[in-house]
Order: sequence, then C-alpha cells, then structure tokens
Amino acid sequence: MRRLLPVAFAALLGGCAGTPEDPFALFPVYRDRDAPIGAIASFAPDRYLGLWHEVARYPVPFETGCRGVTAEYTARADGLIGVRNICRNAEGAVVSSITGTAEVVGPGRLKVRFGAVPFVAADYWVLWVDEGYRTAVVGTPNGRAGWILNRDPRIPRDRLAAAKEILDFNGYDLERLEVLQ
Repeated sequence: MRRLLPVAFAALLGGCAGTPEDPFALFPVYRDRDAPIGAIASFAPDRYLGLWHEVARYPVPFETGCRGVTAEYTARADGLIGVRNICRNAEGAVVSSITGTAEVVGPGRLKVRFGAVPFVAADYWVLWVDEGYRTAVVGTPNGRAGWILNRDPRIPRDRLAAAKEILDFNGYDLERLEVLQ
C-alpha cells in the first residue's frame, strides 16, 4: 500500500526543481501554455464530492503501472475537501493510496496537498463537469497533468468526446492522452 511513496517523492522532486507552487516541474508538458485555460465558473464543490474513476489521463510518473485509479472527495469539518487516491494494478488489487486535502481557492480551482509531500501544493482546475456531475475534466494550468474522471469505470462515448473537446479547447495535446478503457 505504500507504492505512492514514489508519488510523494516525484512530487517533492518536482517542487524542489521549481517552486512549491509547481510540484510537477520535472514532468512533460501536455498543453500549449500560450492557450488560455479556464476553470468552470459554476463549479459546485458539494456536487463534486464522492467517488470518481479515472478513465483517461496524461502520463505522470506517480501513476506508472496504475489501472483502475479512483479519487474520492469528502467534506471535512474544517471546510477543506478530503482527497484519497487509490492506484490498482491490472488485476484490480490495490497497489497504493495517498490522502490529502483540497482547498477551493476560486471557482473550479483547487489547491491540492498530500500529507506525504509537505510544503507542496498543486493547482488542479476543474475545466468542465457535465450537468449531472457524472463526468469531469481536471487539468493543471502548467499543462503537466490532466485527467478525465467519471462516476462509473466506463464512460459513454458522447461524454468522452465532450471531455476531449474541453481538453483540446484548453490547449491539451489529444494525441498524448491515454484513454484507459
């Protein structure tokens, strides 16, 4: 269950190479950073809570070998959002997990911190959520990470196509997106 220590190490290295505001500094860039990027203005954190399945992603070292990745967001008494990410292998066994917090710092903008990675916070922007909060697109302004999340492990083709359009609109290179289903 401690496989995410490399996650913490990779994020920490990223933070050391740049600043604590850019924990992904050593990772490849997947979006044209000259293109504007925008978080969803009508983001409702309470509707975002719950379990999400990663159905597509841009490769990041801390998810190497992960399949069946889930992210669970929970309300906390201190006003922050609890975050728990779980990595599974191809057989579905849990390989690692990591917990942290997310702070809403603007509409659709989250500042995410993991306890195993002190002094480092990552900007995760919710770029789009469908009307039913069944599918979400999350990206980083620095373009070094991005995910398509879905409430179910399988995403319908129309919502996957819509999510890809959002990534494209925000300058992401769709050729480098890994669709996991």
